[in-house]
Amino acid sequence: MRHAVIVLVAVACLSVFARTQTADELVNKNIQAKGGIDKIKAIKSVRMTGKLNGGGGFTAIVTQENVRPDLVRETFSLQGMTAVQAYDGSSGWQIQPFGGHKDPELMGEDDLRDVLLDADFDGPLVDYKEKGNTVEYLGHDEVDGDDALRLKVTLKNGDIIYYYLDPDTYLEIRKEIQQFIRGSIRDRVVELGSYKAAGGVMYPYSLSQGPKNNPTSQTTTVEKLEVNVPIPTSDFALPASLKPAAKPDTEKK
Repeated sequence: MRHAVIVLVAVACLSVFARTQTADELVNKNIQAKGGIDKIKAIKSVRMTGKLNGGGGFTAIVTQENVRPDLVRETFSLQGMTAVQAYDGSSGWQIQPFGGHKDPELMGEDDLRDVLLDADFDGPLVDYKEKGNTVEYLGHDEVDGDDALRLKVTLKNGDIIYYYLDPDTYLEIRKEIQQFIRGSIRDRVVELGSYKAAGGVMYPYSLSQGPKNNPTSQTTTVEKLEVNVPIPTSDFALPASLKPAAKPDTEKK
């Protein structure tokens, strides 16, 4: 009986080890498919401009600028107004004129979760262990009837992203994001496609996202993507109106 228990424990350990090895293997194949770690790390800045088509029939101009390691600024322009969301490496801020807020304001936890995801310059899979993330391989699944390889990525903050990789190219074709905010779960699906190379690295030029029951409610088509372009860090900086007021110097007695 004791021998049987030892064998079962050994088999279980080998199974877990094999699963971990498979997960790391898929992560490495994904990185290679994008261009390899050297080319990925050689990218220091990215500027994307595109059009977002919403479910209500509107079309907006969107931009996203990233500077390594974790600066991001995103804009959404429609009908002469522009919304801004940005992260300066420590604080998130936004301007939301569509909601009647024309002055900069600090970002709440809900919005900050999404911006922090976009601020991760290389994405959660690259250097995932150093970032405090864990990756599990969950086997084969289907995306729109086609075979896919499913990875579960648990972020350091507890949020979960399920990655679906194309078994031929090893590039992401879908992400399912679960964010845990104040005891509730917020789900979102992102579908990715039309990959093209910029600076030797593959980027998706088509991104659709929405809730699980309507994953393509918003589709962004990238019209221009530039890498290693000069982007001043002041574009991401917390606006002066949001910075704590400097305390006056007190006279020495």
